[in-house]
Amino acid sequence: MSTNDPAAPWMTPVPGGAVELRDDRRDTRWRTELAPFLLGTYPVTRDLHRAVTGTGPTPDPAAPAAGGAAPLTNISWLEAIELCNLLSARAGLGQAYSRDARSGEVVWDRTSDGYRLPTEAEWQYACKAGTSGYRYGEIDDIAWYADNSDGRPHDVGGKKPNPWGLHDMLGNVWEWCWDLYDEEVYGSYRIFRGGGWAESARGCGASVRRRSHPTFAIDDLGLRLARTVQGVRTA
Repeated sequence: MSTNDPAAPWMTPVPGGAVELRDDRRDTRWRTELAPFLLGTYPVTRDLHRAVTGTGPTPDPAAPAAGGAAPLTNISWLEAIELCNLLSARAGLGQAYSRDARSGEVVWDRTSDGYRLPTEAEWQYACKAGTSGYRYGEIDDIAWYADNSDGRPHDVGGKKPNPWGLHDMLGNVWEWCWDLYDEEVYGSYRIFRGGGWAESARGCGASVRRRSHPTFAIDDLGLRLARTVQGVRTA
């Protein structure tokens, strides 16, 4: 990787494998095979955002004095896509996304080695990290959520990681994924996963799915970077 890549030290290799997902609304389940990929050890932080853009993020009303190690929040799906492309350019990598000037449609170049959002399948597979339960540990040990967060986000890495060394997969901030939620019913709504600092314990689980419009942004929603391993396609 380029020495100009501020995210390079914080990407964790995730081995290939298979994951089972479900949609309880439609009572459907499906299995997805995944190639190896890279995933951020932590959610994107305010410091990383500043390193990429040269400016500070929008002040977080939940934590106005939050430091640079706090997770980036108040970022929409479309802004997250733009941030991935900016970081790819900074690192000398191919940009994963392009956007049609007329329709606004975002297209993912799956052959790109640049930064991107994880797919929903990648996110859940990495969150579980080979475990089989609703969570990969006791919730107070692994997550900041409504009962222990004191009503604010916390610096990343303050809780125990999952078995693959990924921190804050549950709690602290929800994380945008690439996927459409249900195009037929919800149109362009995109999926986010993981639960946040304001979420109840029940909402912080590996299989919990939420969605919103790609322009939506709020103080407990952020993102985690992914990258395709060169020469290997993802699902």
